[in-house]
Amino acid sequence: MPQSVTLKKGFNIKLSGKAVLKLADSPRAETFAVKISGFHGISRPKVLVQEGENVKAGTPVFIDKKNPDVLYTSPVSGEVVEIRRGEKRALKEVIILGDKKIEYEVFQKHSISEIINLSKEDVTRQLLSSGVWPVITQRPFGIIANPSETPKSIFISGFDSHPLAPDYDFIFKGDDKYFQTGIEILKKFTDGTIHLNIDGNSEVIQMFAHAKDVQINKFHGPHPSGNVGIQIHHLDPINKGEIVWTITPFGVIQMGKLFLEGIYDASKKVALVGPEVKNPQYYQTYTGSSIRTFVKDNVKTDNPRYISGNVLTGERVEEEGHMRYHDHMITVIEEGDKHKAFGWVLPSINKPSFHRALGLLAFLFPKKEYNVDSNMNGEPRAFVQTGVFEKVLPMDILPTYLIKAILADDFDEIEALGIYELIEEDLALCEFVDVSKHEIQAILREGLDLIHYS
Repeated sequence: MPQSVTLKKGFNIKLSGKAVLKLADSPRAETFAVKISGFHGISRPKVLVQEGENVKAGTPVFIDKKNPDVLYTSPVSGEVVEIRRGEKRALKEVIILGDKKIEYEVFQKHSISEIINLSKEDVTRQLLSSGVWPVITQRPFGIIANPSETPKSIFISGFDSHPLAPDYDFIFKGDDKYFQTGIEILKKFTDGTIHLNIDGNSEVIQMFAHAKDVQINKFHGPHPSGNVGIQIHHLDPINKGEIVWTITPFGVIQMGKLFLEGIYDASKKVALVGPEVKNPQYYQTYTGSSIRTFVKDNVKTDNPRYISGNVLTGERVEEEGHMRYHDHMITVIEEGDKHKAFGWVLPSINKPSFHRALGLLAFLFPKKEYNVDSNMNGEPRAFVQTGVFEKVLPMDILPTYLIKAILADDFDEIEALGIYELIEEDLALCEFVDVSKHEIQAILREGLDLIHYS
């Protein structure tokens, strides 16, 4: 039965530089990358290609030796120009120089009626061999879903509440049939409910309004209302031993395209946003795109920070860097490498803050949009227990005690305090409001790995 959930806890960070609903007329990016950082849970990657080798869109690039059935494939056709490694030769990314005209590995096409009659095994096989399977994330732990396990339910968040998030109606326009086909495929993996959660404060986009065989739930309230982890908590909480799958609308659409068109189509629209962008707008590209083409001559500051994703959970990249697997936005802010006298103490109208003592004047202008930089206004210090985490996390979880339990490696407390319901993005606001300047998301991942691999 559809539900309506109203969240009172949370905080909206209003930044300037939202993308206008316009597709830029610009050259396509030249290089694309399949990055390890886009996936959690890959512990033993094995590269399947060599530098100088030509690949097609859908050609396997690497696997995880612990789960070799899941293939990670190239988003475009072209030449493998670099296999980039880090410390101890750990794989970081495989970079491909894209062809002007994309060639695709060919997979079996199906009509809608054929898809309905396909077995779970047939569907799984095609998703694995094409490289589309990694669009499915498994909770707990936020890792790539295990094909041999069955989730009790599947969740799709139909909106993004992060700062400057892209407009889903714009980036998914015209993909209705692929989305519905993807739902037909997902139905084969669970006897439970497929939840499609939408923003209760906005008009429902056509693709979601016409969706069948899903339970449409409405969420009202500030960020993190768009986080799928928050939605799971309020609709179908995860207990120890239970599994829930999550997938983005883009992932559902990719599934539909794979079975209807017989190709791994990684084309997407991405938003270039942020206070330091001259012309915030959308670009047509492919998964793992280089950001250089988008940001060249389109940035105000001489000292920018480029972020693949949003300011709360995104990954810092260089101008020659590439986007992560799941990201639909690039955010540009100013690098915070300038000293500000009493920057962390003085009340200011020019910086967003959840704490009234620091951003008192900002509360008088609730609709004001801010220009921000990466300055932390202080260094990590003793863990101060303020109770503020609980004010921005709309879950029946005590994040302060959970983080302390992780730091103490207390297995029993970590489990008892609800770690199975969380991944990094769910505590990103806690990191933003933390007066102690700790990397809360990184600490949480340490706790998740501690439980997962122990």
